[in-house]
Amino acid sequence: MTSSIPTPAGLQPPENAVALDMMSREQIQAKIQFIQTALDDVLLGKHLQIKLSLACLFASGHLLIEDLPGMGKTLLSHALARVLGLSYNRIQFTSDVLPSDVIGATIFDKKTDTFRFIEGPIFAQLVLADEINRATPKSQSALLEAMEERQVTTDGQSRKLPEPFFVVATQNPSTQAGTFALPESQLDRFLMRIELGYPEPAAERELLLNGDRRQHLQQLEAQLTLPQLRQIQQAVTDIKISDPLVEYVQRLVAFTRQGGEFAFGLSPRGALALLQGAKAWALISNRTHVVPEDVQAVLPSCVEHRLRESADFTGHGGGALAQKLLAKVDVVA
Repeated sequence: MTSSIPTPAGLQPPENAVALDMMSREQIQAKIQFIQTALDDVLLGKHLQIKLSLACLFASGHLLIEDLPGMGKTLLSHALARVLGLSYNRIQFTSDVLPSDVIGATIFDKKTDTFRFIEGPIFAQLVLADEINRATPKSQSALLEAMEERQVTTDGQSRKLPEPFFVVATQNPSTQAGTFALPESQLDRFLMRIELGYPEPAAERELLLNGDRRQHLQQLEAQLTLPQLRQIQQAVTDIKISDPLVEYVQRLVAFTRQGGEFAFGLSPRGALALLQGAKAWALISNRTHVVPEDVQAVLPSCVEHRLRESADFTGHGGGALAQKLLAKVDVVA
């Protein structure tokens, strides 16, 4: 089951117009602040989660949102697509979804007497994989190549996905019926994992008094053109990191590889994800370089889903391990 919104008008301007969309550093910060304010108005009381989501997408990563049904996971993904000006498809995962329902399929066209490929819902700039852990492992794996290589392969032919390409996946807690736990290889493709949690009393009161926030989606307008979004992503890459900062990240990673409570350590991909997330957080915080506080701010979201306690076979001990990292590893060697 899929749903989509069309690509916003003017999203892909002609090449000679790209220079006109270039922003100064001050304009980038103003855009980011305006986007945050717009999202705060839709998802009440979730400023931290919104900032983490933007950091993940600006870092060209994929986002996993794990929480109970009805907490606003789908609302957040839809709002991100609208405010960032991205084409959007929603895939509702169920136990009977097939990989071809996600990627697409080749059919025989009797009119032309040829085979042609029908694109699946994965061909969008922001794809919501809704309740991804309700699908079987075979259907979950249909996203692996897409998330890593930004392409899909069918019938021996590789097809590029739209650019940019973001997957925002939601999953229900594994304790709920009808779920299939995501394997480590799938979890590792997500730059960040966040939880929305129950709303604060003030936010919930406003929600109860003023009704469903989904009506505010229609009022959201695209705040970025495609060249502007690319510029922000490049600005994240250009954020400076010092040697002492890299050494701090290395100590964090090394601590997870010492055994003990950690079933296994962070991989190089996990270390890169932590550093890239910190760069995006620094940009959003209006800094040109990464400071230890940036690493600490994104560390739980970047590493919790990559860690597992040796004595915990359910894989839900990553939160405690992340907090131990922050407490045990010194910023200065």
